[in-house]
Amino acid sequence: MQPREKTHSHSHPVMTLKEKEKYIENFKFPFCDDSAKYEKVAKIGQGTFGEVFKAKEKANSKKLVAMKKVLMDNEKEGFPITALREIRILQRLKHENVVNLIEICHKRASQQNKCLSTFYLIFEFCEHDLAGLLSNINVKFNLGEIKKVMQQLLNGLYYIHSNKILHRDMKAANVLITKNGVLKLADFGLARAFSANKNGQPNRFTNRVVTLWYRPPELLLGERNYGPPVDLWGAGCIMAEMWTRSPIMQGNTEQQQLTLISQLCGSITPAVWPGVENLELYKQMELPQQQKRKVKDRLKPYMKDAYACDLLDKLLVLDPSKRADADTALNHDFFWTDPMPCDLGKMLAQHSQSMFEFLAPPRRSRTHHTMANQRPTTSAMQDSGYQDRVF
Repeated sequence: MQPREKTHSHSHPVMTLKEKEKYIENFKFPFCDDSAKYEKVAKIGQGTFGEVFKAKEKANSKKLVAMKKVLMDNEKEGFPITALREIRILQRLKHENVVNLIEICHKRASQQNKCLSTFYLIFEFCEHDLAGLLSNINVKFNLGEIKKVMQQLLNGLYYIHSNKILHRDMKAANVLITKNGVLKLADFGLARAFSANKNGQPNRFTNRVVTLWYRPPELLLGERNYGPPVDLWGAGCIMAEMWTRSPIMQGNTEQQQLTLISQLCGSITPAVWPGVENLELYKQMELPQQQKRKVKDRLKPYMKDAYACDLLDKLLVLDPSKRADADTALNHDFFWTDPMPCDLGKMLAQHSQSMFEFLAPPRRSRTHHTMANQRPTTSAMQDSGYQDRVF
């Protein structure tokens, strides 16, 4: 019997470049509307991920959306894996405190855009981000309003963690707030699904995530088997910022960030964090010794509320296994004593202008060693030009 001939996909006639361009130009994406149905109004964001625009629907100019452009420049392999992951995660998550992905649109490939289709993620529009609000001295949050912000932020984290998603880029700029005062966690470009490994094997995630100023000590020490506590450290940093109005630990390098953490949270030692000595970078980093924990002392002058200081103290815990989770944090007395969390809508109604970090003047830093305009980006591309596919 003659063996059947294997048919390889590459036995198809190869397209010439011209044919390929024509094919792409005429390709219909059946589940993707044309981005021309929206009209861009203003650019409101820029990051390693690309640009974000405020836009309105042409058919209904009252309907505002945010259009996030998917960067395709360096893609040899079609659609970027990070964007696919973001889309898949956002399609799974539906919650009041998580930004809502409405649809994915594309702009037809043409000679003008080098025959590359442009794709946009279309989100509900939120008027502000928290970094933009905090950088405006005219925006004043009272204690009840701060509680409402933190309660919604922790609700969002509780929901995504219950759905086995890590955000991995918690920072004030990624917390959106609508003009009615509803908070939404946004920018899931670095998020990923996680699970406790069935076979007892540790996870091997990248530790090159989270913008430096909000990065928890376990990532700075090279931990790759991490989970939800990485997002709660970020929540603690954001909480303190609600009062200080500026990121509380502004390191320029990973080494300096660890030093700032030690000076605030106490020395990183096996006594306070059993097993830390086994982390990859524990012996390579200079970790300040004899540092006392001063979270409450250093922040009391800003926060002036004992319950707030106590909750912050439970979020900024060095050992991730002892850090409060979202559920524990939501049950803290901070949220259940007067003043109770109260609606943000009234306060925000006094501000007709949208506030985004991208549009704000650089925030003046309180720490002398940081250039105010050096906002760190998320580290996937950052630190010493190291590039890592983010898994």
